[in-house]
Formats: sequence, C-alpha cells, structure tokens
Amino acid sequence: MECIGTGSDVECVVPLTDRESKVVGKFAGRAMKTSGWSGDMASSSDRGQTILDNKNNPEGVVQVSVIDMVLETLLLISPFFFWGTAMVAMKGVLPKAGPLFVASFRLIPAGTLLIAFASSRGRKMPVGTSAWLAIALFGLIDASCFQGFLTEGLRKTSAGLGSVIIDSQPLTVAVLAALLFGETLGPIAISGLGLGIVGLILLEVHSVIVLGKSAEVGQWTLWDSGEWWMLLAAQSMAVGTVMVRWVCQYSDPIMATGWHMVLGGVPLLALSVWQQDPALSGHIQDLNINDWGALFYSSLFGSAISYGVFFYNATRGSLTKLSSLTFLTPMFATLFGYLVLDEMLSGVQLAGAVVTLVGIYMVNLKVGSETQDKVD
Repeated sequence: MECIGTGSDVECVVPLTDRESKVVGKFAGRAMKTSGWSGDMASSSDRGQTILDNKNNPEGVVQVSVIDMVLETLLLISPFFFWGTAMVAMKGVLPKAGPLFVASFRLIPAGTLLIAFASSRGRKMPVGTSAWLAIALFGLIDASCFQGFLTEGLRKTSAGLGSVIIDSQPLTVAVLAALLFGETLGPIAISGLGLGIVGLILLEVHSVIVLGKSAEVGQWTLWDSGEWWMLLAAQSMAVGTVMVRWVCQYSDPIMATGWHMVLGGVPLLALSVWQQDPALSGHIQDLNINDWGALFYSSLFGSAISYGVFFYNATRGSLTKLSSLTFLTPMFATLFGYLVLDEMLSGVQLAGAVVTLVGIYMVNLKVGSETQDKVD
C-alpha cells in the first residue's frame, strides 16, 4: 500500500474489488472498456496509431478514441480540481458560517458517506481498542488539527496561497520518512527540500512585511499570519501521512479514512459551538442557497468524491503520476480564487509559490522513481 498527501487529505492505494471499481469508476467505465487504458498516458500515442491502422471504420473509431482520452484526462485531474476549488468554496462561506463550523461540515458528512460506501461493499468495521485508538489519534491530527488550522488560515490568506503552503507537506513527509523509516534522500530530493524551504520563506515574507507594520505598536503576532496557520496545517497532514502505515495495520483503509473524518469532525463541531461560530449562534438563517452549496461542495466533492476518484485512479495506473500532479491543486485554487474572489498574489508570493511547487515536484519525482525501482 502506498500513501501520499494530496493537499486536502491523505490518500492511500488499496486493492478495489471488481464491484467497487464499477461503482467508483462508473463515470469512466465506457472509456476504459473502449480504450483499454492502463493508467500510463504515454501509451496513448501507441493506441492512437493502432486505431489509425484499423481500416474497418477509422473515422468513427478515431472520434470515440478522442472522446475517451478526454474523459480519461478529466477523470485523472478531477480530484485536484475538486480539492483546489473546495478551498475557494470554503473561503467564500467562512465569514457567514465560521471557520470551525466549516471545518466540521467538511469532515462529518464526507466521512459518513465513505463509511456507508465501505459498509455496502463489505469492508470490515474497525474492531478492538487498538484499532479505534489508532483511528482516533489519526483523526485528531489529520482531521481535527489539519482542517482546523486550514480554515483558520483561510480567514487570513488567499485560497491559492494557502493551497500552495498545504501542498508543501511532502517536504516534511520526506524528512519524517527518512528519520522514522530509514528512507534514503538522494540528491534530487535534498535539492527539492532546499527549494521548498526557500519558497516557503518567500511566501511568509509578504505576511511579515505587511502585518509586521503593526508590530510597532505591539499588535502583531505570528498567529495573525494566515500563512503560519497553513504551515501548521501542512505539518499536521504530513504527520498524518506518516501515521497511515500504523493505522492500516489495525483497520481497513477506507473505513479508517471515513471514521477518522467523523471522529475528527466532532471536536471541531464542539469547539464551533463553544466559540459561537455564526452558523451555530443564531445566524444559520443568514446562510443562503449559495452558501449551503459551497458547504456541501467542499464536503462531498472536496472530500468524499475526490477521495473516491483519486483512489480509483491510483488502482488503475501510476501513483507516481498522481503524486506529480499534486501541483494542480494550488493552480486550480489560485485560478478560481482570482475568478471568484478577486484574489491576487504579489510578486514575492508568486515567486515563492513557483519555487515551492518546483521543490515539491522534485521530492515527489524522486520518491516516485525510487518506488518504481523497487517494484521493478
């Protein structure tokens, strides 16, 4: 089993039954049967050449092949689209609903849906104290801390910038894996870590310069920085990624994922009541249909469905390919943050984002190539 952090959750690859594959991959079922995609887009040109050589009905087959390839590509990138746009949806509704309410709403419905799906497919419920303790700790770190820090950070920074910082968690994972599991960091990975750190420093510079002006009168602290909260979220997710191997020794991965969302969402909901978030302090009627749509989108599409599609894609093809596509999440978040929320990055922030993403790509690329070498 391989697990990576995606910017919104920890995703793990476990075998799907035939029945599960049909349910999760219903959207792409026709494309799979027609094209015989193996998950390696590099084979598309070979398949296209074979189709062109087919003299029975070349025009009709070519048209179907193009459609299938488009559907395959859309299916491949859809989880990253959902995760990026979910950040924008969450930020838009935060002022009316409150950060902790948004965090709990993203987790509990999505987790419940995953548990129901896993149960309907015959996945076993967690059994025993060790299993529930592992899931509870996983939920506290990867769900409660991660989503709580994320939504608090979203109040004070842009969706695109926040997504870049959260997607920096592979840098921490690489270090933790080297320390805890003895995984080797080669020159490419070390260079990627260095670039990632430089990029994160550049991202924080803007916050320090702008907010730090108020430090002259003693009003600014590090906790006023949205980028700092996002960095904490990234570290929580990194620790959660490392914990997955331990958690899955005691429970089915899909069940563990669903239950960690539910258990992690409960304390956030309790804190939301205690903090008197607007949605739970007499102002829930202020949420209009667009606000509720944003909440359900971030929970269902930004968590449950995106997890299912990613899970399905990973079982069909290369985890390395998916790991290298994580940069799409902040790109979608930045694009739709600009289109929907009029968010813009400064020159320093843009430079930091580019440097950070290059570093992340280098770390993912090296880890992926090492994993493939082991498989071969």
